Amino acid sequence: MIDDPAPITDHLAELRRRIFRILLAVTVLSIVSFSYAEEIFLFLVEPVVQSAEGTGTTLQAISPTETFFTYLKCALLAGFVLSLPVTFWQVWAFIAPGLYESERRAVIPFVFISSLLFMSGAIFGYTQVFPLVFDFLSGFDDSPLIQQNWTMSAVFSTTSRLFLAFGTAFELPVVVFFLAITGLVSTRKLISGTPYALLAIFVVAAILTPPDPMSQVLLALPMFVLYILGVGVSWIFDPARKRKEIQESQDE
Repeated sequence: MIDDPAPITDHLAELRRRIFRILLAVTVLSIVSFSYAEEIFLFLVEPVVQSAEGTGTTLQAISPTETFFTYLKCALLAGFVLSLPVTFWQVWAFIAPGLYESERRAVIPFVFISSLLFMSGAIFGYTQVFPLVFDFLSGFDDSPLIQQNWTMSAVFSTTSRLFLAFGTAFELPVVVFFLAITGLVSTRKLISGTPYALLAIFVVAAILTPPDPMSQVLLALPMFVLYILGVGVSWIFDPARKRKEIQESQDE
């Protein structure tokens, strides 16, 4: 680990460079993705189409610019997702100087695992939870006085928020790992705080999912398993434990 701390101005300059590279990657990939914006939109709303099949619900564009801006948001979402490996690489490169040499070599596994976790969460939500959400929302079309005709921008907004929420939720092991490896929270505290973490996970799952126990459990259980996984990984790389082992070996 580097002993001489760099000035705060150097850290800010480095952070600015990393953020610029992330934004550049998002911008370039968003521009490329705009050519496929319609296909991206149709993919995202497929669970909505399947849930609304036979109900007469259709998607509408109620303003002249709604279609264009919705497709633009689709391209931005795709650019963000596709640039995740670059984002994770830049994050790791920013914090790497404060890590042990053995921990710095974990950059490629970190980038791969972080990207894989996000996509796994997004795909899990898309295939397992989205149909439950939109089946639930479509069920309110029983009144003869109400006809549901959702706008494409509103449907995209709901779908993209869920897509990002599930992808972000599955990054929990990475968050736990960083809390431990940076010394903000010890592995011992993470283990002792497991009951509170479980409660928080179920609260978050209840917020992200419709008010039915099945969808809440479908999100909460994987998140809890990922939390335990993150605690296990953080124990392996726990800097406090490593320092203690090094000190003991030097004393011997």
